[in-house]
Amino acid sequence: MEVFKLLKELKSNLELEVHYLPKENGLSLIESTTIGGNGVSAKGRDDQVEDLWSLTSFFGYSTQTFVLAVNLLDRFLAMMKVQSKHLACLSIGCLHIAVRVTEDECNVSSSHELIRISQSKFTVSDLSRMEKIISEKLNFQFKAVTALTFLHLYHAIALSHKSNRKDFLNLEKLEAQLKACLCRIVFSKAKPSVLALSLLMLEIEALQSADLLEIAHRIQAHLKISKADLAHWRGLVDQCMREYSSPECAKPDHKKLMWIVSRRTAQNLHSNYRCIPELPTIPEGAWDESESEDSSEDLSSGEESLSSSLGSDAEGLYFPSNFRSRACRPYLGFKNISLTSNWFSVPNNLNYTTHTQKMANSQHVL
Repeated sequence: MEVFKLLKELKSNLELEVHYLPKENGLSLIESTTIGGNGVSAKGRDDQVEDLWSLTSFFGYSTQTFVLAVNLLDRFLAMMKVQSKHLACLSIGCLHIAVRVTEDECNVSSSHELIRISQSKFTVSDLSRMEKIISEKLNFQFKAVTALTFLHLYHAIALSHKSNRKDFLNLEKLEAQLKACLCRIVFSKAKPSVLALSLLMLEIEALQSADLLEIAHRIQAHLKISKADLAHWRGLVDQCMREYSSPECAKPDHKKLMWIVSRRTAQNLHSNYRCIPELPTIPEGAWDESESEDSSEDLSSGEESLSSSLGSDAEGLYFPSNFRSRACRPYLGFKNISLTSNWFSVPNNLNYTTHTQKMANSQHVL
């Protein structure tokens, strides 16, 4: 009975998926746009989707929120001609709409917080106007049928046949693979049902499970997905997964960690970041020799604590030899300041700018 309901839901979603597909000619126009032009290029779109992935991970949003945000973004880009300078505002607007649709009200972040964390240059008013434009152009059709919808249904059908298959088909892994695919515009042309089945087939082949493979073939026959169509997208998904797990893609980012400080603090850093007062020296012989023996013992134990604590000129854990003449740096607020491995030392060259930097892309492990 449960399988029958799942198959019926599968069929109904298959009929609806065509209404939430981006226009293919619009996506082709984006792919043909050169980098650096007025329009949005394929690389610009892909980079923005990766930033959306980072933001959803930062705020703890669900995979459904990310997938819906990408769907709204692609549908809008395929419909309207957008200048590259407006792409960041557009993507954050799609994310904010997706958050309000899928997340609980208590988890919805404010517009100001999204702008601040994404380090964007537009205002809250700009974002509100953009969200209004997105809503009108998409006819307020936000609850889209996506590849994640089919992926969850496929997974539920596979589990309904045998309970112990939950250990084999990892839904979180499948969702992560789907996110990686959505970071490439080519997969926006695929039907959600076909893209989800391609991911499922690849995972089943990796598990070498004949029973699960048979279930996948039954799903393919039930949805009447052609072998040629499935083979085409399966090959592209396989190539994407190979490239994503390659050493070139998995290479860590060696950029220095940056702090953000205010403009006023940055202006003051030019003149005073090296003007750090020396710590006062504790004079020798300042203690009365007539002190009791107990007092001498207290002084001895105190000297041991001073030599390993903050504020001492001794070679303690916090003050290496090259830092004896300097005290701890004052708090620098927020600005771009490179950090070194020794977080108490002053870097030789401060790297700071007066404008906000774009959030670095996160490496996502599948």
